[in-house]
Amino acid sequence: MRLKVLHTSDWHLGRSLYGQRRYPEFDALLTWMLDALRTQQIDVLLIAGDIFDTTAPSNRAMQQYYQFLRQAADTGCQHVVIIGGNHDSPTFLNAPRDILKMLNVHVVGAATEDPAQEVLRLDAKDGRPMALVCAVPYLRDRDIRSAEAGETIEDKEKKLLDGIRHHYKTVTDAAENQRLYLEKQYQTQVPLIGMGHLWAAGGQKIEGDGVRDLYVGSLAHVSTDIFPATLDYVALGHLHVPQSVGGQANIRYSGSPLAMGFGEARQQKSVCLLAFEGRSPDISQLDIPRFQRMRQLTGGLASLQTELQALLEDGEPTWVEIIYTGDDVVPDLREKLMAALADDSEGLLTLLRVKNQRITSHTLQTQETGQTLDDLSPQDVFMRCLDAHQISDEQRPELLHLYQSILTDVQEADTRSD
Repeated sequence: MRLKVLHTSDWHLGRSLYGQRRYPEFDALLTWMLDALRTQQIDVLLIAGDIFDTTAPSNRAMQQYYQFLRQAADTGCQHVVIIGGNHDSPTFLNAPRDILKMLNVHVVGAATEDPAQEVLRLDAKDGRPMALVCAVPYLRDRDIRSAEAGETIEDKEKKLLDGIRHHYKTVTDAAENQRLYLEKQYQTQVPLIGMGHLWAAGGQKIEGDGVRDLYVGSLAHVSTDIFPATLDYVALGHLHVPQSVGGQANIRYSGSPLAMGFGEARQQKSVCLLAFEGRSPDISQLDIPRFQRMRQLTGGLASLQTELQALLEDGEPTWVEIIYTGDDVVPDLREKLMAALADDSEGLLTLLRVKNQRITSHTLQTQETGQTLDDLSPQDVFMRCLDAHQISDEQRPELLHLYQSILTDVQEADTRSD
């Protein structure tokens, strides 16, 4: 049986960019995705986490999600498999799963008490098995590690890694036992597909894409050897750059379908297209069109003005981020840049952000004013607090670890759980 699978992830429905709403982009993306399901004759769509950008998505983002799932059923796609990511609310994703299952939409928002429940059997219309999917969602620390008094940082990290490895092994073992039974019963090969939302060691990211470490300490990047060799393909989410991991072509990130930040603006976005003959997938990438041009411009005032004028002459609506790196201090930088757009009567260019690194550097040397929180990560702010209170180097590692633990708890709080 030939099986066609589309691997996607990190849709981040509802995401804005420096206050700019992006709903029209998401509408265009979802329309394109539906067309891809239809024209590519996709049997199974995989969404490997971070469907939404926050645990409390807007009504508009929810409408886009449910409308897409309803329309996907009309494309010929037989199954949709969705796992929760670190940005998603597990309870929000899971709440309608019994209803969605009627549309052959299978949702695993959080780790289950019995990992074997994360094994999904996907059947063709005639009842024959098409594939088995190990739908492992983002594994939160509390899902896989029990805290004990007196643990060191190293103890916690080892237990976390062991918990992730054990979870994947348990799920895959259950799937492998089921596959052996099905292949014997139906006399056919059944592909075994793994899913996950994590940061695999060796995976590459782009600065400014908003991707954050998932686990505290050195285990932010998990080795790919946690995935059992019996998996024919591993569909990963979390990193926004399309890539294979660890030199293994069958362990892949599809990447985000839209540029989530200006650092990704020139990156060709794509999804992974899999064609199974038996258990062996033929893997290719399907390029996604650009629905909104974005440009990050860096340089001195004259070069920035020239580049803005060139963008204006192109005649295409563009969102622009400016990073001024000139030698001269230009306190009225935005005003000078806007003057370069005096002829933009149609409003083609939108300056979403102007970062004046020179003025920032100048003020930091005096009284450390002039920066905004957009310029600092939460860890940057915490490190400045440590500096302000003159905390010794010996005390910092433990304090930083505790702070990261608290920050992770806040980021993972499920606001939809009640």
